[in-house]
Amino acid sequence: MSEASAVRRLRPLLALRLALREMRGGLKGFYIFLACIALGTAAIAGVNSLSQSISATIASRGQELLAGDIRFELNNRVATAEERAFLDSHGPVSVSAGLRSMARLADGSNQALVELKAVDRAYPLYGTLESEPARPLAELLARQGDSFGAVAAPLLLERLGIAPGAEILLGNARIRINATLVREPDAVSDGFGFAPRLMISDEALTASGLVQTGSLVEHSYKVRVPDPAQVKLIRTQAETRFPSAGWSIRTSGNAAPSLNANITRFSQFLTLVGLTALIVGGVGVANAVRSYLDGKRSVIATFKCLGAPASLVAMIYLAQILMIALIGIAVGLVLGALIPFIAAQFLVDVLPISTSFELYPSALGLAALFGLLTALAFAVLPLGRARRVPATALFRQQGFEPSGFPAWPYLLGASACLAALAGLAVWTAYDRFISLVFLGAIAFAFILLRGVALLISWLARRSPRVDSPALRLAIGNIHRPGALTPSVVLSLGLGLALLVTLALIDGNLRRELTGDMAERAPNFFFVDIQGSEIEGFRSVLDQAMPRGKVVEVPMLRGRIIAFNGEDVNSRNVPPGGQWVLRGDRGITYAKRKPENSTLTEGAWWPEDYSGEPLVSFSAEEAGELGLKLGDTVTVNVLGRNITARIANFREVEWESLSINFVMVFSPNTFAGAPHAWLATIIDPDATAQEEAAVLKAVTNAYPTITSVRVKDALDIVNTLLGQLATAIRAAAAVALVASILVLAGALAAGNRARIHDAVVLKTLGATRGTLIRAFSYEYVILGLATAVFALFAGGVSAWFVVSRIMTLPSSFLPDVAVATIAIALVVTVGIGLAGTWRILGQKAAPVLREL
Repeated sequence: MSEASAVRRLRPLLALRLALREMRGGLKGFYIFLACIALGTAAIAGVNSLSQSISATIASRGQELLAGDIRFELNNRVATAEERAFLDSHGPVSVSAGLRSMARLADGSNQALVELKAVDRAYPLYGTLESEPARPLAELLARQGDSFGAVAAPLLLERLGIAPGAEILLGNARIRINATLVREPDAVSDGFGFAPRLMISDEALTASGLVQTGSLVEHSYKVRVPDPAQVKLIRTQAETRFPSAGWSIRTSGNAAPSLNANITRFSQFLTLVGLTALIVGGVGVANAVRSYLDGKRSVIATFKCLGAPASLVAMIYLAQILMIALIGIAVGLVLGALIPFIAAQFLVDVLPISTSFELYPSALGLAALFGLLTALAFAVLPLGRARRVPATALFRQQGFEPSGFPAWPYLLGASACLAALAGLAVWTAYDRFISLVFLGAIAFAFILLRGVALLISWLARRSPRVDSPALRLAIGNIHRPGALTPSVVLSLGLGLALLVTLALIDGNLRRELTGDMAERAPNFFFVDIQGSEIEGFRSVLDQAMPRGKVVEVPMLRGRIIAFNGEDVNSRNVPPGGQWVLRGDRGITYAKRKPENSTLTEGAWWPEDYSGEPLVSFSAEEAGELGLKLGDTVTVNVLGRNITARIANFREVEWESLSINFVMVFSPNTFAGAPHAWLATIIDPDATAQEEAAVLKAVTNAYPTITSVRVKDALDIVNTLLGQLATAIRAAAAVALVASILVLAGALAAGNRARIHDAVVLKTLGATRGTLIRAFSYEYVILGLATAVFALFAGGVSAWFVVSRIMTLPSSFLPDVAVATIAIALVVTVGIGLAGTWRILGQKAAPVLREL
C-alpha cells in the first residue's frame, strides 16, 4: 500500500519530466493555441490597463484637474454672503462662471457659438494655463481701453476667420483675442463642450450683460484648503449648514466623475468584446489541442504499451497544455501592458493619461486569470477523449476514432472552469445585468451555431443528386461523419455576427444623425431669452424665416435632491437612470400637455389648477428610478427646495430633438419665480443661406441670446460617434481575427482525415483539379451559409439594440451584407485551400500502409 502511494505521489513529477522531454521538439501544432490565448489576454489586459491608467491619473492629478481641493457649483445664482463667508473661511477661493453664448465679428458678418468661461485673478489655484504666446493670464485678460482681453481656442479663430489680435463682440462687450488656448488645467472636470472655449475675466462678463434673470450660468467656487485631509469634513459641514443651497460639491479625489464613469462603462464593453475574442479563441484552443493530440496517437499508444495508465497520459499532456497556455498568457500580458503606453501618445491631448510606462498588476492579473480559465475550459474535453486512445492505435492509425463524451471528471472539470469564467466576468463587471445578458447571448450563440451546423448537414444530406462529381463530393463532405461543418460555422460565425451587429448599429446611428433625425429636428435652439425680449425676438424670426414654426417655453434649472423625502444620494439607482440625478436639469411648467408627448399613466391638471404643486415625469426615466404615481419629488431651484407630487407619466420622444423635459410642473409651482425662455424654430425646407440669415439677425438684434444650430451639434456628435466606432471596430476586429485563427485551427485539426480521403480518391482515379474544385465548392457553401447566419443573427441583434433600446428606426444595410459575404468567402476559401494544397501533395504509400 505504501509503495502504491509513493508511486502515485511521484506520478505528477514523472508526468512533468515526460512533458518537458516531449516538448523539446518545439511548439509545432500549438501556434494557433498560443495566438488565440495571447490575443484575447492582450485585449482584456490592454483595455483594463488603459482604464486604470486614466483613473489613476485623474486621482493623482485631482487638484490640478479640479483647479482646487474642493469645488462648489451653483446654477443660475451666486453664493449668498453667508455661503461665501463659509467658503472664504477654509482657504483661498477662485470664482469662475461658465455659460454658452454667441461671439460675433464687429461688423456682424459672422458669428459662432462659444463655451464661455469667466475667471477671477486667483484662477487657477492649481496647475497652469498654457497659451500661445505664453504670457501671464492676468495680462492676457486685462482691460485695455474699451476692450477686454481673452484667450480663445484655435477652432474659434478658424470659424470666425480671424487671427490673434482681432476684436470680437460678446454681448455688449468688446473682446480682444490676445492668445490661443493650448491647455486648460481644469477642462476635464468642466465636462464636454459642444463649442470652442473663450476665456475672459469676470469683469468682462459683467460688462457683456450676458448674466441676466434666468440665464443658464454655472458659478463655480474652488477652494484651496491648507490641509487637504479636511476636505471631506468641509463637505459634510457645507451640506449640514446649507441643506437648501442646491450646490453640487466635488472634491479633488473625484475630480471628473462623469469621465471616470464613462471610461469604466466603455472599458467594460471592450472587456466583454475582448472576452468574446477569448471565448472564440477557446474554440481554437479545443481544435488545436485535438489536432495536437491526434498527431500524438502513436506516442499515446506507445505509453500505454509500456504500461502507462490513462491518468499518467492525461497528466503529461495537461502539463504541456498548461505550460503552453502560460506562454500564450505571458505574450498577451506583455502586449496588454504596452497598450496604455502606446495609446497615451495619441490620447494625451484629449484625456488625462500618463505618458510614462507603468504596470497595472490588477488588470494584468485579471487578464491572466481569464486566459488560464479559458485555456483549461476548452482543453479538458479533448484531453479526456485522448486518454481513451487504445494501445492498438500504435499498429493501425485509422482503426480507432474516439466518440461520445469523455469521462465525467473531465466534463465536471470543463463545467467548473466555464462557471468560474462566467462568474469572474459578472463579478468584475460595472453593470452585472449587462454582463449576464452578454454571457447568456454567447451561450445561446454557441447553441444556435451548433444548430445551424446541424441544419446545414441535414440540408446537404437531403439535397438532390447532382451530376458534377466535384460538387457531389463537396456536398458529401459537408454531412459526412467528422465533417468540418460544425468547426467552420462555430469558429467564423460568432466573430462575423459580432462584426455585423456593430456595423449595423453604427450605420443606423450615422444615418439617423445625418438623415432622418436631422430632417425632423428643429433648425435652431434659442436659449436665455428674457421676458422683455420675447416679443421682439418673435418679430426677428418672422422676418428672417417666415415659414418657420416657433415653439417657446419658460425654462428654469433645478437639481433633484429627494424622492419621497429620501436623499437621492442614498438610493441605489441603475445606470440607465443616473443621468437624471447628475447635475442640474432643465425644467418647465405648462398648462397643457406638451405636443410631443403621450400620457402613459395618470391625468393632466386643469388649466386653472391652483392646488399643491404637481409634476409630470418622463415614464422611461421614472421606471429606472423606481417612481410611481403619488410619489413626491423635491427639486432645488434658485436656492429653494420645492416639493411636488407626481400626477402623471409621459412617453417622451427624445429622438425628435425638440423641446423635451424630464419634469414638467404645474404653473402654480413657480408662480412669480424669475426665469428665461427657451425657443425653437422648425422649417424643414430652409436652406443653409436662410439659416445663416436667421443666426445673423438674432445675434445682431439680441447679442445676449444664445443660438444653437442643431445641425452643427449633430455634426459634432457624428464626429464623436465615428471616433467611438473606430475603437469599437478595432475591438471587434480582434474577435474576427480570433475567429480566423480558430478557423485555421479547425481546418488543421481535420487535416488527417482529409489526407486519408485525398489519398484514397487519388488512388481511385481522381485528379488534383477535381479535388481542388470539390474542396473549393465545400468551402464556398460553408462560407455562404456562415455569412447568412451572421447576417441574420447580427441583423436581429442590431435591430433589438437600435429599435428597442435606443428607440430609433432600424433598417438593414446592403453594403454590410455584401462586405460580410465577401469576408466569409475570402476567409473560408483562402484558408481552406491553403491547407488543402499541402494535403494534395501527400504521398499515397505511407497512408495506405496504415489502413
